[in-house]
Order: sequence, then C-alpha cells, then structure tokens
Amino acid sequence: MRFNKLAPNFSVRNIKESVLFYQDMLGFNLEIAVPEGANSIENEIHEEKEYSTAMMKKDDVFVMFIKHDRFKKSTQAFKGSAKGASVLFYIDVSGIDDLYIGLKGKVEIEKELETTWYGMREFYIKDCNGYILGFGESE
Repeated sequence: MRFNKLAPNFSVRNIKESVLFYQDMLGFNLEIAVPEGANSIENEIHEEKEYSTAMMKKDDVFVMFIKHDRFKKSTQAFKGSAKGASVLFYIDVSGIDDLYIGLKGKVEIEKELETTWYGMREFYIKDCNGYILGFGESE
C-alpha cells in the first residue's frame, strides 16, 4: 500500500479571502473552486460569486478550503464543533531565507526564523484564518 498525497482541509469563513492569501502571500495556484450551491467546478474565482470549496497547489503541496457550514455537514464528527485544531502544518521548503524576507511585515509571524538544534532553519506564520503554518529547510 502507498500513500500518495496529503491535502489538509481547512474550515474557513471566506473562500475568496483564503484563496487570495495563499495566492498572494505564499504563491499557491488555484486548482479548483466550487460555487456555493452548485455541483460544478471552476478554475478561477469570480468576484460576483460565493464559493463553498477551493483547492490550491504549490509544487507538491496541496491545501483545501471548505466553508464552515459545508465542513460541518461533511461528516457527523464535525457537527457542533468549533473551527480549529491543535495542529501545525509544516511545509519543507527550499529558499527559506527568501520566503521569510518576502513574508516579514505582510503576515503575522508566530515564530521568527531560527536554526534549531535538530538542524532545521524554520519559522511559523498565522494565515488569514488563524491556522499556523510552519516552514522549514534542512541546514
């Protein structure tokens, strides 16, 4: 058996805001967007529409955004649950210094860039929905 990919599904308030943050701040590209109340897929965001789901990709990293109400309907386990989780999404990158410089002052930095005792240069940010993203590069 082989695991092929992991795509975290983030419960979010606003799909368009989330897409713009990941696109503008982190360089992700929109793969799909599902308009609110539709069973169709679009590959671009339209200002006049609301969306229930979107998937984005950068290199080999995928993320999905699902509006809170739809997220809670997706499985019984989420009914009545608040948004959030005690997790940190850690992304292995190349060029961490350039990424850090490009984000500093534009996003909320949760942990400044540092070299750890285990040989990683890493920093953490908070995205527009409050999720923590960690970025690390091996020394």
